[in-house]
Amino acid sequence: MRATTVCLVFVCFAVVVSGAAQQKGADPLSGTWTGDWGPSAADRNPVTVELKWDGKTLTGTVNPGPNAVALQKCTFDRKTGALHMECDAKGRRGNDIHYVIDGKVDKDTMTGSWNHDNRKGDFKITKK
Repeated sequence: MRATTVCLVFVCFAVVVSGAAQQKGADPLSGTWTGDWGPSAADRNPVTVELKWDGKTLTGTVNPGPNAVALQKCTFDRKTGALHMECDAKGRRGNDIHYVIDGKVDKDTMTGSWNHDNRKGDFKITKK
C-alpha cells in the first residue's frame, strides 16, 4: 500500500512539472527582451522591450521607465513567428514619430526591421 501511495505521488508530481514546462514553452513572447536597433551597423541604440502575450493579444512597452513608449497594433503569428508592432514616440525636437516594426521570433531571439517617415533600420533583441 505504501509503495502504491509513493508511486502515485511521483506520478502526480511528474504530471504537474510536465504541465508547467509546457505552459512555460507555450508563451514565446512574454518577458523582457534586450538588444539594439539602428539604421546601420555603426549607428546602434540599446533597447529594452517588455512584452505580454496571452495567446491572442500582444501588448508591450519599449524602454520601460519614465520615458516608456507603449506598443500599439501588435500582432503575432505563432505558426510563422512573425510579429508586427507600432508605436508613437517623441523625437529629439519634440515631434511625434510613428514607428512601424516587423520582426520574427526564433526561440529566444527576435530580429526584424523598423521604419518611420523616410528612415529605416533593423533590430535584434534577446529574451532574458
